[in-house]
Amino acid sequence: MNITIILAAGEGTRMKSKKSKVLHKIVNRTLIDYVYDASCDAGSDKTIIIVGKNKLEVQDKFGDKVLYKEQKIGKEYPYGTGYAVQLTVDEISDDDNVLILSGDTPLIKGETLQKLLEEHIAMNSKATVLTAFIDDTTGYGHIIKDNNGKFLKIVEDKDASIEEKRVKEINSGIYVFNGKALKNSITKIDRNNVQNELYLTDAIKVLVQDGEFVSTYKLDDIEEIYGINSKLQLFEAEKIMRYRINAEYMKNGVIMENPENTVIEKGVSIGIDTFIGSGARIIGNTSIGENVYITGDTFIENSTIGNGVIIKSSYIEDSTIEDDVTMGPFAHLRPKSILKNDVHIGNFVEVKNTTIGEHTKAGHLSYIGDAIVGKEVNMGCGTILVNYDGKNKHVSEIGDGCFVGSNSNIVSPVKIANDTFIAAGTTVVSNVENEGSLIIGRSKVFEKEDWVYKKNLKIKK
Repeated sequence: MNITIILAAGEGTRMKSKKSKVLHKIVNRTLIDYVYDASCDAGSDKTIIIVGKNKLEVQDKFGDKVLYKEQKIGKEYPYGTGYAVQLTVDEISDDDNVLILSGDTPLIKGETLQKLLEEHIAMNSKATVLTAFIDDTTGYGHIIKDNNGKFLKIVEDKDASIEEKRVKEINSGIYVFNGKALKNSITKIDRNNVQNELYLTDAIKVLVQDGEFVSTYKLDDIEEIYGINSKLQLFEAEKIMRYRINAEYMKNGVIMENPENTVIEKGVSIGIDTFIGSGARIIGNTSIGENVYITGDTFIENSTIGNGVIIKSSYIEDSTIEDDVTMGPFAHLRPKSILKNDVHIGNFVEVKNTTIGEHTKAGHLSYIGDAIVGKEVNMGCGTILVNYDGKNKHVSEIGDGCFVGSNSNIVSPVKIANDTFIAAGTTVVSNVENEGSLIIGRSKVFEKEDWVYKKNLKIKK
């Protein structure tokens, strides 16, 4: 069995945040989400997450998909990665392959971890260390080998001698252990180091001392082991992940005006020849069809967009847009809204919990909430669905072919028959039962001749 241990209990004080480090986000997903997904892609059968003060938040995220071990903090408890792994030994069988990852390395790829596991098995190693060669080794453990290239030990940078600090091959913090070897070695480590902590790397030292075979697997793309310890590093990882995700979309036929300034969450589905403008943000469980045109500053979350849709600088959440719809600029679809084929929603129109039928148009400055609107309806500028009575929301139905004049109010709940003509400025407060009716309700207009001049507001010419 392949088991993954994700170390996620660190307090992350350098992040200067009240939020757990591994729960900070890049491209709308937490750091630990990416690590977990990579382990699953590599074929992990069981995951154990080491949690600390973030226990409840991490449990809320992953539920019963994983096991949890709490690394408590206090004078009576040891510190360090070695102690964290000691907490898991009861979950590990002798024949398991145990992959150990850090929850703050979101750029690691599943295919890399799969190759690491394959190398570990092929070499029949008791432990395999993922390594890389970098110029600036500050903060990394150094891989020490003999003159024949045989692995000897890992020396933490703060414990390294001047000669050891010159070694450019570094420890990525990612390992695979044989289950039995891990259980035997992790119980033999001690805190004889500068930090007075239990180092996981000392388990590898024990294996070497016991004459067991430890191998290394070199990583080519060092970006994958980029660890996050500060908000600046979070920003750098965001840029890398954003480009990595967007590059895949472009390879598959999506057009992006500026991929460096466009946020598309991994897992969003986008059809070929769809154009995404600079600054767009598309996240969640979202699907977008082919030949869609989306300008910058558009936000889309958990929504389905059909083919041939045009969206200009708009905000869409938990909604469905069918084919050939035009929307915006500055329109807002709130949850549970459905726009049928060829609907037009114009500037400053807000739609909420409403289905709008085919070929219907609402061009300007309207609120359409809690309604069923038929097909081929014209909603004039300033149309308001008055759906809230101060306590409850109410639903109205507007039939096919209706014309709603500008500055009209429809006070829910009402049903309006097909082909009704509502004159501008009308407030509808009751059902319209007969099709083809004219509905008009306006205040009487009075004209007082020469009133301005009599009040000396202006001089008559």
